[in-house]
Amino acid sequence: CGGNYTAAVVEEIRQTDWKGIDGILSICPYYNKPSQEGLYQHFKAIADASDLPIIIYNIPGRVVVEMAPDTMLRLAEHPNIIGVKECTSLANMAYLIEHKPKDFLVYTGEDGDAFHAMNLGANGVISVASHTNGDEMHAMLEAIENSDLKTAAAIQRKFIPKVNALFSVPSPAPVKAVLNHLGFEVGPLRLPLVACTSEEAKRIIKVVLEEDVEATRE
Repeated sequence: CGGNYTAAVVEEIRQTDWKGIDGILSICPYYNKPSQEGLYQHFKAIADASDLPIIIYNIPGRVVVEMAPDTMLRLAEHPNIIGVKECTSLANMAYLIEHKPKDFLVYTGEDGDAFHAMNLGANGVISVASHTNGDEMHAMLEAIENSDLKTAAAIQRKFIPKVNALFSVPSPAPVKAVLNHLGFEVGPLRLPLVACTSEEAKRIIKVVLEEDVEATRE
């Protein structure tokens, strides 16, 4: 639940029946490029209005603006803002982990960075690739938890080409192609997003499901 018009987001939060929902993931405002103070005031207003805990989605690659770590730490003091899905840099993530309040949760939103983020002390990953390769992600995180970094790194090296394939065209087209192929009827995309071409889907499926070892290596 998010947007670039704060009052409308607040109204949606107040009017929505959130029964059965544990929390809200709210993306940074897009298009109007607010300042750091604007970002702070936006999320403060949302958190003040919500009865549910908030996780902030910091993803400048999609919304243009980047919330600076110090702004995030200001918001982390709000009792209703419990964490962040961080899609900036590992340096920013390390700074947040080092300076955050004890109970504030730091997740990476980048599948390819999960290995590094967890070893920096992140709480986990909010993942796309786990929809198709959850067993591998789980095995890697479990190895890290058990301090078996060689095993975790070996899994990560094989995992990276699959992540690259799953983001080789705008997400979520690749993950939908793989899931539809596996028999999960997740349906088409909504414009302006479009489905993978048949050739794109074939290549992605081969890499992600390791049906073609040579394609995976490439």
